[in-house]
Amino acid sequence: MNLLASPFESIEHAVIWLLVLFSVATWGLTLLKGVQFSRLKSQDRKFHKRFWAASSLDSAAQLAQEQPGAAARVALAGYAAIQVPDGAQANDLSQSINHQDRLERALRQQIVRERRSLETGLAILASIGSTSPFIGLFGTVWGIMSALKGISAAGSASLETVAGPIGAALVATGVGIAVAVPAVLVYNYFLRRLKLTAADLDDFAHDFYSLAQKSAFRVLLHPVLKSGTAGAHAGQNVKEAS
Repeated sequence: MNLLASPFESIEHAVIWLLVLFSVATWGLTLLKGVQFSRLKSQDRKFHKRFWAASSLDSAAQLAQEQPGAAARVALAGYAAIQVPDGAQANDLSQSINHQDRLERALRQQIVRERRSLETGLAILASIGSTSPFIGLFGTVWGIMSALKGISAAGSASLETVAGPIGAALVATGVGIAVAVPAVLVYNYFLRRLKLTAADLDDFAHDFYSLAQKSAFRVLLHPVLKSGTAGAHAGQNVKEAS
């Protein structure tokens, strides 16, 4: 039967093609998220190695700008919160905020931003995994309705007449399950990777806070750290907190 010959059959084909689209999206996101997490893990490993090899918190400031990765961005947010720009006035509004509170807030906000970045695409995987079986079931029900309509028109209910259309209708359910299972597995895998990455960032933020505490929550402005960039980060953290 031609695809456009029957509205019932058109719906069946639309369901199958939608599930195929979901499958392509699942494997595409799997590739993209896999590359993202692998690259981030490599970047953070290199940054941690260089950061902890630095002689002091001040000397490690340059690494936060030079090195990419989530941990480097967390450190950069921390430096922006506690650094002391040249010529800062004691009565400046930006200097009136408690450095301890500002650092804690800046680290927490940056970790939240990193989590949001890593969560991109996971909602799509979760949606595909939860809806694909039902979409496939809808296609099966619609196909059975089409088959029953054909049987009624033929006026025959023999096994040969029933088995073919019903079997074809059940294909949609099988495709829906086949699409959902990988999506759910991939979602759970990357969700675990996200939690592990967030936990590592929390640990690093705690260590950074401890180092900053030893320096009274103030570090000198490193020459490489541009005051404009640092000020922008600090101002952004203050605005977001308010």
